[in-house]
Amino acid sequence: MTSPVDPTPRPQAEHWRSGLSTSPLVSCAIVLGLLYLAREVLVPVALAAMLSLLIAPLVRRLRHIGLPATPAVLTAVGSLCAGMAALAVMLGLQLVDMTASLPQYESSIRAKVATVKELTVDRMDSLQGTAGRLFKHLSEPERPTPSRNAASRLKANINGSTNGERVQVEVYPPPPTSLSVLSHLAGSLWEPLATAGIVLIVMLFTLLEHESLRDRLLRLIGGHDLRASTEVLNDVGARLSRYFVSQFAVNFGVGAVVWLALWAIDLPHAMLWGVLTALMRFVPYIGVLIAAVPAVLLGAAVEPGWTLMLLTLTAFLVVEVLAAQVVEPLLYGHSTGLSPLSVVIAAIFWSALWGPVGLLLATPLTLCLLVAGRYVPSLKFLDILLGDGPSLTRPQRFYQRTLSGDAHDLIAQARAYLKKKSFASYCDNIVLPALQLAARDHELGLISPEQAQRMQQVVVDVIGALDGKPRRRQRGEAHTVLDLSSPGVALRRQREAEMGRWQGPLSVPTGSLNLCIGQGSIGDEMMTELLTRALRDAGLDARHMSVTDTDAAPPEARTDSVARVFIQSGESEAATQTLVLQLQQDLPQANLIQVQLPAWVTGQATHTQAPPGVMVVESFRDAVNCALEADQAKRGSTAKG
Repeated sequence: MTSPVDPTPRPQAEHWRSGLSTSPLVSCAIVLGLLYLAREVLVPVALAAMLSLLIAPLVRRLRHIGLPATPAVLTAVGSLCAGMAALAVMLGLQLVDMTASLPQYESSIRAKVATVKELTVDRMDSLQGTAGRLFKHLSEPERPTPSRNAASRLKANINGSTNGERVQVEVYPPPPTSLSVLSHLAGSLWEPLATAGIVLIVMLFTLLEHESLRDRLLRLIGGHDLRASTEVLNDVGARLSRYFVSQFAVNFGVGAVVWLALWAIDLPHAMLWGVLTALMRFVPYIGVLIAAVPAVLLGAAVEPGWTLMLLTLTAFLVVEVLAAQVVEPLLYGHSTGLSPLSVVIAAIFWSALWGPVGLLLATPLTLCLLVAGRYVPSLKFLDILLGDGPSLTRPQRFYQRTLSGDAHDLIAQARAYLKKKSFASYCDNIVLPALQLAARDHELGLISPEQAQRMQQVVVDVIGALDGKPRRRQRGEAHTVLDLSSPGVALRRQREAEMGRWQGPLSVPTGSLNLCIGQGSIGDEMMTELLTRALRDAGLDARHMSVTDTDAAPPEARTDSVARVFIQSGESEAATQTLVLQLQQDLPQANLIQVQLPAWVTGQATHTQAPPGVMVVESFRDAVNCALEADQAKRGSTAKG
């Protein structure tokens, strides 16, 4: 009697399976090996797929005017083949004509080479001096003096006497016949013609079976979720088709402009260089350089002077800069969603894998990987590595820069942000979420005291640099700030050092002051200082005060000058209520506004109930809007009165 089979897997088998499932490096190596070994099959298929995306808009347009599917596809493919054949014939004729005209430029080329040699090699030789020539002489080995026997043998060879020695005979092959030339030409053209035929056939059937292929891909990549799968395919198809059509239009437009520019400066074979520029521009970054170099060299060879060469170089530079910086951003944006570094690395990778065809297909293939990374969770790393979007959010970047002590980068980013938005928005959207990350790590004990001090110093430097006034740090100031252990107090003392003890004059118009009062803790003082700066950034007269400052106000300070008081929610509800009662007695005309920021900033588990007669705001932006709306309403009522 056999024992029943244990349904639970053995530990060895489970470990083996987990090892297979958690080996991404092995999977990547297998995929790369298949891509390389199967390149003879994959390259034509990839080319056919990309070309089908290029002419797909033409097929759709022919379908819209009433042509059936098959005639529309045949017409589009026939137009493409006719255009490519005409282009190849034109290039061939231009190359033959240029080859025939090269001998007449020989004298000019020799003169230019001699000039360049005189300016470079000869000049360097003259700079070497006696020491260089001596070193060269010493480095050369001494030549042995020919012996008397060797001299006699040499004389005998000259006189024709070999004395029985062997004579070297060279055998030359017979001149090639017409048949051998044709066979060699056919052998060299067979492989590219065969590849072109395969690409044409695959492209034709891809366009004819477009709907069927799409359904098969939907079933393959996710038949259980048709919505997500359809979104992926539509995104890939639309993005690639838009990229190909736009790039095709821009490249051949650039080629036409280069052709006209070179024709205007009278460079021979201008059409050839224009077509070559249009074709080579499909190669990222270096394509225009590849097309410009032979044209510039031809310009140097045509005439004795250097004017034509400089005009040719200027034409290429001007046209390429205008196309890259003006036309392309207006037509399809600054990029396709790929970072510039990923485009360069992709060009190197695909060219090493598939050769010149891989270089041409590098950008679209990488774009497919980028879209896959955006929709497939397991491939999310591709979106992070290849995309041009920020890898870290703004709060994460702020927190990371404070940990590393990089205040200069944060200041530059903050100033760029403040050109479009307010300081209150900067605090709400960047500073406070970054402090949330810091508070979470601090609670887990992941931040050392040294890191905490460095972070406080960075926050002081960043916030202090955003007031629009250049300020030079005094000697010993950094130690003072670190000893305070309160960035809010340090920032307040900076303003007091510039504007006085009360951060401005005391004789101000009635109802123009906004007091921001903190209750003494590190978080309260920091949030109060940020609120003060947010109000001042909006053009309001705001002062940062502590609880003890309300009892030490000078006699010349008038209570009717205070329009409103912003109270930062403290850690004690009773202390907040006591402060509210005191302010209601001392400043009965002022509006009291309690700022209840998120609990991770104030240190409270939950928000407290606001006392009667106190307005509540939950962000810096709401506080600033509240003050601005009140002042606007006051000015409106004054104007009516």
